Amino acid sequence: MPGAWTKRRDIAPLADGQAEFEFAIPLVEFPRLAAQLARPEGTAQGRVRFSRVLGLAVAELVVSGEAWLVCQRCLEPMRRLLAGESRLALVVDAAGADAVPEGLEAMIVEDERVSIHELVEEELLLDLPNVPLHEDPADCVGSAASVVVRVQDETRQTPFTQLGELLKRDQ
Repeated sequence: MPGAWTKRRDIAPLADGQAEFEFAIPLVEFPRLAAQLARPEGTAQGRVRFSRVLGLAVAELVVSGEAWLVCQRCLEPMRRLLAGESRLALVVDAAGADAVPEGLEAMIVEDERVSIHELVEEELLLDLPNVPLHEDPADCVGSAASVVVRVQDETRQTPFTQLGELLKRDQ
């Protein structure tokens, strides 16, 4: 069941009050992330601190966790550590995003409101690899996909090998 992290809050009071929140959110609570998980396990934990920088509302986010993804080499579940840190300038439109100073990333928020859930989900999605793979290809050995590749390699034939033998016989 969603917790207080899904509640949308006005960014001005958060930034002016330098609010800080610690969180621990199950990964299955993030719909866009959950669709990419091999197993519905894991928790994202961390903290978010709001402040003002040059008049802009800023959220400093630190998040970590562990997710089960599907290795695209062997199609088996693999554990992936997630970790991210961001300094986000919370702006209401593209013009505001263009004015964000260096060192801050822009995040457009609707109605000058944001939820911790939105901030964390965006950070986790940015940390996911485009193509999840075991770091060491040897970790994939023994899977059905790697066995098929090895069998194909062993039975590989080159088409011109037999042609060369035929040409020798004709001479």
